[in-house]
Amino acid sequence: MQNTFEKITLDNGLRLILAPLPAFRSITAIILCGAGSRYETRETNGVSHFLEHMFFKGTKSRPTAAEISHALDEIGADYNAFTGKETTGYHIKSASEHLPLILEMLSDMLWNSKFDEAEIEKERGVIIEELNLYEDTPMRRVSEVYEQVLWGDQPLGWDIGGRKEVIGKLGRADFIDYINARYLPNNMVISLAGHFDEKKTVALVEKYFGHKARQSVGGFVPVSENQKKPQLKVIYKKTDQAHLVVGVRSFKIGHPNRYIAAVLGTILGGGMSSRLFINVREKRGLAYYVRADHESYLDTGTLAASAGVDLRRIEDAIKVILLEFKKITKEKVLDKELKKAKEYLKGRIILAWEDSRTAALSFGSDEILEGKVRTLDEYLKRIDEVRAEDILRVAQFLFTNNKLNLAVIGPFRDAVKFEKILQL
Repeated sequence: MQNTFEKITLDNGLRLILAPLPAFRSITAIILCGAGSRYETRETNGVSHFLEHMFFKGTKSRPTAAEISHALDEIGADYNAFTGKETTGYHIKSASEHLPLILEMLSDMLWNSKFDEAEIEKERGVIIEELNLYEDTPMRRVSEVYEQVLWGDQPLGWDIGGRKEVIGKLGRADFIDYINARYLPNNMVISLAGHFDEKKTVALVEKYFGHKARQSVGGFVPVSENQKKPQLKVIYKKTDQAHLVVGVRSFKIGHPNRYIAAVLGTILGGGMSSRLFINVREKRGLAYYVRADHESYLDTGTLAASAGVDLRRIEDAIKVILLEFKKITKEKVLDKELKKAKEYLKGRIILAWEDSRTAALSFGSDEILEGKVRTLDEYLKRIDEVRAEDILRVAQFLFTNNKLNLAVIGPFRDAVKFEKILQL
């Protein structure tokens, strides 16, 4: 049933995606907004994430965070939010009978939050500690450093959480300005997946979200890319394990080659039988974790491998990863390996879609980012269509020195030794 959905556009431009899953007794409601760190300025970097936190800190009818959480906890709901570079989402999953409440609560949080000054100050401290946590978690932090290498001092290269000096200055007026600029019905998608009555659900969405007027919405600053040679950044940190990301610039959302790149990433680093896992970890014992995947944004993308490696043998680990990048450009993958990679990728997708939250998020993300919703079968079909010659062609296009980038976190002060080996 994950292949059934309906799209309805309200008069104010808000898009509603309805994905019925009648065998379920639950419902996931997710609101996605075209808001995120690439829509910020240097003076407001971090406002998207800060605002996401503040929506849970009290509304006019539920003045405290405790009242919001109590109302959701007493129905056994699972709820959270996330901020990305291009979207921000708020989701609640509950028993289907509580759909009227969760839609009312999402509406209340988005349209009626108080942004109490005392709560802002408390949450400011929470966010700064969250940023400190990320700084002290190099396995996570190295991906942010890698994106800085790729895109530098432009919105796509900025950290989603923002900079501490900016977080320290953001205030209520900044939140209101950002809401007025981005949290507009024609810049939002509501996606519902699970068990529901369509007629009643549409009426509820109209009631809680149909009253806001559409307005013009600004776009994002296009990413500037003009790489001529390998780039790298080494962050010194006293650690017992080095963390690295090495990869290349790749395809944007909507590009037909992104499915090929996804299969390519799976061949290289998807699962415990992938090339990188076998050659970096199993054969040489250079790393604890090693993986590769492809990620797309609205106007660019990246295919990268990440690993946590032995401090004394980090250069060996990088060389082996680069060797695998190079080897896959030399000859076509065998049918057996290609089939395994495609089945692995399809299996992971199918398992994820067993959760109504994944279905709602996938449908909603497609709509907010591309204006086109794809079914589960469409995703699987695109993966099935990938051929060995496609993998070779895309690998040869991607794995070149002028697209190569490296980020490292560990007890290293000299980047020269990494510069010398960063080539295919």
